[in-house]
Amino acid sequence: MSESLGSDDAEVREVIVDRFGDLGRITLNRPKAINALNHAMVRQMAAALLEWSDDDAVRAVLLRGAGERGLCAGGDIVSIYHDAREGGNGSRDFWRDEYVLNAAIARYGKPYVAIMDGIVMGGGVGVSAHGNVRVVTERSMIGMPEVGIGFVPDVGGTYLLSRAPGELGTHIALTTARLTAGDAIHCGFADHFVPSDRIAALEEALVGGSVESALAEFAEPAPASDLAARQDWIDAAYAADTVEEIVANLRSSGIPEAEAAADQILAKSPTAAKVTLRALRRARELDNLEAVLDQEYRVSLACLGSHDLVEGIRAQVVEKDRNPAWSPSTLEAVTDEHVDQFFESLGEAELGLTAALVSGEEQR
Repeated sequence: MSESLGSDDAEVREVIVDRFGDLGRITLNRPKAINALNHAMVRQMAAALLEWSDDDAVRAVLLRGAGERGLCAGGDIVSIYHDAREGGNGSRDFWRDEYVLNAAIARYGKPYVAIMDGIVMGGGVGVSAHGNVRVVTERSMIGMPEVGIGFVPDVGGTYLLSRAPGELGTHIALTTARLTAGDAIHCGFADHFVPSDRIAALEEALVGGSVESALAEFAEPAPASDLAARQDWIDAAYAADTVEEIVANLRSSGIPEAEAAADQILAKSPTAAKVTLRALRRARELDNLEAVLDQEYRVSLACLGSHDLVEGIRAQVVEKDRNPAWSPSTLEAVTDEHVDQFFESLGEAELGLTAALVSGEEQR
């Protein structure tokens, strides 16, 4: 039996929140936009998870996307583009609530089953890959494409990427490589492989039965990871301390795939590439997701006031000329001092997830 938690017509709701037996369901419902997240959607998700956390009638939560194209293409970057040109206050609030949601998903006390079918990018990774049960299919295409629009991986993306085997996360971030199902499981973005034609049956099996038994019935061995097969040259090239050295290593490798990766990096925002490498290296040393999200919030707000974010979205999404004019235009022109500015404290405007986590632990 399906019980809706809202009276609006499902056709116009951007998030459908309902109950199917003892399963709480969240369906992202903007199929024409591949379910791209906006602020209202984030708030609706957060409210549903909070309500269900203390509801004994809800045993597990299911996240899925409407339509055939994917779970979620990321945040609504066109809105961010217009907001950035007008001061950025809306994006600040959106990111604050989004990152708080990402942390809540990671620490959710019930099974949180994310169906990562089709396209899962950026913000879509944030609402799925921090869950405790992450399902991919042969259609899954997962990525963090931020550097290509003058931004830096966020929504806890630098936490996941920095903890991928070897230097795979660095390669994924700097080239904006897309992950297959096998790659996602190998890199720690997902847990289980279920063929797409069995997803509906898996969802039905989750009602009234344990998550473990449903997965045991429908999950299959994951396909091989192409990235894992390339790890030797990836680790060798990306272990360097600077993006310039990484590019030089790739260029001199004699491996066609590595040389292509160098071209991909050089096409991205030089500033975003350097800030991303710094963010990944720092994220490795941070203890938990909350600390990484605090760092990402500082970086995101700095990006909001930068030239490259607006220019990248303009070129790739708004005007679609695919010819961004990055500034500075070369890696060599991006100084360490410029990169430092992206990590400066926000003072009273800090996200504060680490402080909240410590306070909560002290109270227990």
